[in-house]
Amino acid sequence: MSSLEFLDVVKHYPCGDSELVRAVDGVSLTISAGEFVALYGPSGSGKTTLLLMAVGLLAPDRGSVLFDGQDITHYSRHESDCYRRREIGVVFQSFHLEPGASVLENAALRLLADGWTMDEACDAARPWLERVGLGARINQDVTRLSMGERQRVAIARALVNEPRLLLTDEPTGNLDSQRSRQTLGLLRDLCREREIPVLLVTHDPQATTFVDHVYTLRDGELTAGLDVDFAAIISQ
Repeated sequence: MSSLEFLDVVKHYPCGDSELVRAVDGVSLTISAGEFVALYGPSGSGKTTLLLMAVGLLAPDRGSVLFDGQDITHYSRHESDCYRRREIGVVFQSFHLEPGASVLENAALRLLADGWTMDEACDAARPWLERVGLGARINQDVTRLSMGERQRVAIARALVNEPRLLLTDEPTGNLDSQRSRQTLGLLRDLCREREIPVLLVTHDPQATTFVDHVYTLRDGELTAGLDVDFAAIISQ
């Protein structure tokens, strides 16, 4: 049973000669196995910074990020690489798809770095592409897909290693409302079926009806629930 914990995490960035941007300022949060958590906040509030620390691509200035009780900020480079390849799935805002490769190849590519053959990786990726509604498009070049379809390829790729932690940054940002609901439902179902923690960084107001807990990050500080002012912004 996996879990993700942020313990008094701080990340500041210099701004000018003497000012600091307090992207994350003493955040503590635990996401247990089988919990689906949404993180809201205006642009620049520190949401992506927090997610990148959970991915292990950004180190906090202070505090700890724990996966299954182990502090990933102390991982060696090899341990960090293994953590990202085998333990987690990540959906970034930028899709990072390979032009010239097919939908199936793009969903399968991340497994090759872990010693899978292309045939094995494609066999693993195929059911995930079917689950996100792209089973009929697997042989198409990703450059021929719509933005929403590319988003769904990125989601399938994040799931292909059957991760024990799923981290998503605006996974419904390029989807219409129907596809957004389907994607949020898929993430919720995966959270329940596999009993994994799922962190959703989002502006999508629909997410509040799918997740277990909602938090708002503003000026680096975390509060439970959806900030009233921000709720008005995202509902417009």
